Amino acid sequence: MLGISAVALMAGTIPFAAAQGTTDAAAQPETSTAKPTKAERKAARKQARAKRNAELKKLEDAGYQPAANDPNYPSKLQQAEKKAGTGAAASQ
Repeated sequence: MLGISAVALMAGTIPFAAAQGTTDAAAQPETSTAKPTKAERKAARKQARAKRNAELKKLEDAGYQPAANDPNYPSKLQQAEKKAGTGAAASQ
């Protein structure tokens, strides 16, 4: 199949891929799906960690003890969330 395509390309039956029009690049919307840089990923992780730690600090100040082996775990956490003003959706 590759051989047939190469021969057809050389014979001129298949046109070369050429640049599309000479339109202004600024007029076209950005469609690049570029991956974030390492620095951007690091900053995002740092921001997420700070948010998570701040929420945990709020819960600890409201009476939640994450290190305790508590048989009433869900209810104690929910009480601390209610007291701290954070919802269950914020911790997920």
